[in-house]
Order: sequence, then C-alpha cells, then structure tokens
Amino acid sequence: MRLFSSESVTSGHPDKLCDCISDAILDACLDVDPDARVAVETFVKGLDPDGRDPPYSFIVIGGEITLAEGRSIDYEGIARHTAAEIGYTAVDVGMDATSKEACEVTVLVSQQSEDISQGVTRGEGLHAEQGAGDQGIMFGFATNESESYPSLAGS
Repeated sequence: MRLFSSESVTSGHPDKLCDCISDAILDACLDVDPDARVAVETFVKGLDPDGRDPPYSFIVIGGEITLAEGRSIDYEGIARHTAAEIGYTAVDVGMDATSKEACEVTVLVSQQSEDISQGVTRGEGLHAEQGAGDQGIMFGFATNESESYPSLAGS
C-alpha cells in the first residue's frame, strides 16, 4: 500500500508568502532578461521574540540565478514589497516587511553552477536536446470548471 499526502495552504500562510516572493523574483528576472535562469527559494520566519524591540522576523532568499551581463534586480526590495502587498506591514500580524528594524532580509543568491549550466544549455546540431536543471512532481491545473478553480477531476 502506498500512502500519498498533500498540503494545501491559503493566502497569508508562510508557505504561500514564500511562493509569492519567489514568483515575484522570477517575474523580475524575466522582465530584465527573457533568457534568465532562475532557481530561487524563499524561507520566512515570523516574529522571534528574543528580547529585541521590536521583535524580529526574517526573509531569506537563496538559490542560483543567472541574468545577462549587466542586468540585476533588487531582491530585498522585491521581497519587502511583495510581503507588504500581501499585508505583512505590522509586527502584530507577524511581520513588518516595511521596517528594516523589524524584518531582516538575507539574500544568498549566486550564479548558476557550471555543472547545471552544462546540463541545461541547448546544444547544437544533433545534440539539440535540452536537459532540466531540477526535478519535481507537478499535477493539477487551474480551470474555470468550478468556483475555486481546481479541475473537477482533481477535486
């Protein structure tokens, strides 16, 4: 017997906040370089009441991103703006992304490693296949078959 489990989170959940920040970073990368290579993860930690005033929260952005030479994005600005847009603008809601005194953003992003780059760079001639730089299991899709947008087959 095989057991399969899934988690579903809604807006405001830390996992959803992380998804939104990572998506916003991807969008910004593609805006400045349509050929950008982006593997980005986000981690958030709500208030850490360790005696600091105000209590501190954290956003950590990590991964590998390669943009065309001379192109860059403001990772911290994107993270703060996205979190604030969702509603994380006060310590009493768990995070004040607008405050550098109450929310620390750490960016741990480097260029894509040469090993991964070799695996995903399109070849030429007979070797035009392109590999994947990551793995994942994806299923489902959004559709207008129901009010909440999951497909009826997946409901």
